[in-house]
Amino acid sequence: MALGAADSEITCAVRSRTREQREDLLGRRLPRTAAVIDINASAILRQFIGGRGHYWAALRGTLTPEQKSALGDAGGPFTEAPVVTRDAVQLTPEDEKMLDVLAADGRAGLVALGAAADLTPGRASRRLQALLRRRVVHVDVEIAAAALGFHARAHLWLRVHPSAVKSVGRALAQEPGIAFAAAVSGPYNIHAVAHCRDLDELFEYTSDRIGSLPGVQSMEISPLLQQIKQAGTLMSGDRLSATPSHSRR
Repeated sequence: MALGAADSEITCAVRSRTREQREDLLGRRLPRTAAVIDINASAILRQFIGGRGHYWAALRGTLTPEQKSALGDAGGPFTEAPVVTRDAVQLTPEDEKMLDVLAADGRAGLVALGAAADLTPGRASRRLQALLRRRVVHVDVEIAAAALGFHARAHLWLRVHPSAVKSVGRALAQEPGIAFAAAVSGPYNIHAVAHCRDLDELFEYTSDRIGSLPGVQSMEISPLLQQIKQAGTLMSGDRLSATPSHSRR
């Protein structure tokens, strides 16, 4: 969640466990919130990059192979994938208990997961690996980009010719300055998040690298004024808060 300098003042990503939760948030709770004038909602249709911060191309070479392995490197870098699998995963009561522990502490070990779900560490490990394979659980590393010198961050909303959505999305996934890119519904069919050192670099980057991609018809740049919350952690200035937000992701 962030405060923006153009178009919508507040942007955020929403993940709901059920359709009812999503409809309640977007259809009732947010519209009834004081000072909310308008809501624009888009569905993510295909994610091209994002969700594994230690594979952000701008940080290539920062971590050693051993450090990346400790962060869950076994599955390789994030690859293009559907947002929702066709075959729904049926969570067991044990899965739910493990997910509750991971929502509170993403670094929880197998002993803690097994104890919460009344499983042995070995069984907890096998179930966790199954959830990782089915993308119910994913490894994410949250990074305070501003603390690393990336002070100009912006949402990019691109209008792309329908036949070029895949090629542009895949090209964005290879760009060091892009930390997230996805095909979305609505008047703009690609949304991306760019991180640059300053506004001049953002201008050069979006003009020369992004604007020149074949198929891009127009682009709106919405600089971020303040990052309030990342995927699961509140921000304190330009740093990750010492007190994480314990919402399930």
